[in-house]
Amino acid sequence: MCAAAAVVSAVLLGFPVLAASDPLRKSGYAVGPETCGSGDLAFPKVQIDMKAGFCAGLVGSEEDHLKFPRSIIQVPGRDLFVVADMGGWGHSDGRLLLLDPRAASGQRFKELLTGIEYPFGLVIGPDKKLYASTAETIFRFDPLADNPRGTVETIIRHMPGRRITLPDGTKLEEAAHPLKQFVFDKNGRLFVNVGAHSDDCITPAPITKPCAPAEGTSAMAALWLFTPPSGGVFPALKPGDPDPAHTIYARGLRNSLALALHPNFPDAGYAFLQGENGRDLPDIFKPNEEINAIEQGRHYGWPYCYDLSTPSPEFKSVLQSGVYKSLCTANTLYKQPFSLLPPHGAPLAMLYYHGAKFPELEGKLLIGLHGYRPTGSRVLIYDVDNHGFPKPAPPPVRYHVSCAADPTHNFQTDAGDVAAAPFDELIAGWHRVNGTRPQGAPVGMTVAEDGAIWLVEDKNQTIIRVDRAAGDPPPPLPCDTRSQALIDQLAAFVAKDPQNKIRLITLRKNLVEKHCVGCHSDFGLKAGQSDADKDATVLKFMLSQDGWIYPGDPVSGRLRTRLRGTGAEKLMPPGGESLPKTEPGYAALLTTADLLVARMVPGTPMLIRLGLPQRKFFSKANKECGEIPAAKVVVVTQRNAVDKPGFSRFFRPADPYLNGDCSDDDGYYIRQDFLVPVQ
Repeated sequence: MCAAAAVVSAVLLGFPVLAASDPLRKSGYAVGPETCGSGDLAFPKVQIDMKAGFCAGLVGSEEDHLKFPRSIIQVPGRDLFVVADMGGWGHSDGRLLLLDPRAASGQRFKELLTGIEYPFGLVIGPDKKLYASTAETIFRFDPLADNPRGTVETIIRHMPGRRITLPDGTKLEEAAHPLKQFVFDKNGRLFVNVGAHSDDCITPAPITKPCAPAEGTSAMAALWLFTPPSGGVFPALKPGDPDPAHTIYARGLRNSLALALHPNFPDAGYAFLQGENGRDLPDIFKPNEEINAIEQGRHYGWPYCYDLSTPSPEFKSVLQSGVYKSLCTANTLYKQPFSLLPPHGAPLAMLYYHGAKFPELEGKLLIGLHGYRPTGSRVLIYDVDNHGFPKPAPPPVRYHVSCAADPTHNFQTDAGDVAAAPFDELIAGWHRVNGTRPQGAPVGMTVAEDGAIWLVEDKNQTIIRVDRAAGDPPPPLPCDTRSQALIDQLAAFVAKDPQNKIRLITLRKNLVEKHCVGCHSDFGLKAGQSDADKDATVLKFMLSQDGWIYPGDPVSGRLRTRLRGTGAEKLMPPGGESLPKTEPGYAALLTTADLLVARMVPGTPMLIRLGLPQRKFFSKANKECGEIPAAKVVVVTQRNAVDKPGFSRFFRPADPYLNGDCSDDDGYYIRQDFLVPVQ
């Protein structure tokens, strides 16, 4: 009766009523009545383009107060999972959470440990206890104890973390790759990723010496090996105890967040694989990421080589003499990648599948690609040989590129097409589709005891469970990113507004060229461009990035949260924490960026009135175009729409709220009484 009365009241007040079939949106995913899984492990199905026979169910979302989840592991023998939620970059508010997937929605997560600096790795150790990492330590604990913090036992501490001092005395407040992934082999030995301090170790020219932070007995960009005492279990460290001794097992590995050991390793010939995140060159097709076959004592190239054997030009002098002479082409110290991965794919998870649910995957290698470029956002499947190595094929070997004119591309280096291990895709299409799903951002991955595959997305704050699906898969969803025509239209608005034109020039000169060159493909800037071309290039680059700018609403865009360091992702520019205090005018630059976005479109910014969770908007022909949550900002171009009485016309809404059925040419309209002035 209460529900019925609420519906009647809503109708009498003129508010739209959500039908039972209307999709809800959780973390950007449209979910309806269809589920993935069965029984109390049936979850709302999300529309991800998957291999036939598989589906994806949404277990956790931003509604569960997930902030920046990064990894997941099952508690042995229990239908419970531990999730590492980092909280964000530049924070020390990471948490370890207990997930009960069989609990009611909204009651599935419980905090176990809080105030952790960059929790990432989660592993079940040889003693069947749960091990986790921070930026500097590895510890074990009992997630089922009444007081989990009281069971914490640290086994390694004082590894290079967020704040480090380089060999030349330079202090870094935020090293580029502080996260600690780790794996145990069957003998209890522990291998830990110690990532590189920077993208490429490039210093002011000329560079005549090797990259100092990657050298020595505590090298970064390396895998560290810790060997336990007899019995195979590391003791808990007491205050004042020294850290266990380590050796550098392998060098030249920029960041090893994807590690996989064949169950028989270290028996002779069995695979120890690493997924390498390559340096950030601006070209979308280079450098390739890598699958490396790890061997003790070998060097894997960073920062001197990329792709298979391409020397980094900045280190030309270093490669002409000394221990690294001809490293990339004729030095037995260097081990080339076993196979290339799609460029800029960012492999952040890797495992061998063992489980009863998907016998067709048994023993195969799964790799999750987190990268935001069109080569990322997918999960790969590799056939492997009896020793766990992917099976290379002669060129050409092709990989997919999302939403591209040429949807596939050959694996190539500067020398041309090269051999690589071909792969299938468990998840192929995970690009953003307006109103249906966000761009996929897989990080953590694990196989549950029932054989289901669990995925963690950091940017979308979700936990996803992959189960068996019957019938043919639905057709792939279309590409629906911000069109070039819309980008050009927005750029034209800025060019016609004298104040915004000045704001853009200011941002380009004092922010992008001064602090951002070297990141994000140099914002598309190239040598020889005129100032006007530079302004247009920078603006169009920012407009083309997914979610960076929502015209009229700077607060909702990632450009603002990244520049101010208020979101989960890393602050940009890197190391910019002190700029508002040390650089005169920098704080004003951030305000200039907000004003550029807020006044990008001619019109009046207005707020969606508080009330029902969603406000529907329509085309001129009364076609339903989507729903905007209360309190969002839109730019109203006609308060009293001349061609739709009682409605206001507004500029294209923030893309996630479009359902894809309407066109910009027809316009977007919302009831006048759903709008209030922005305070």
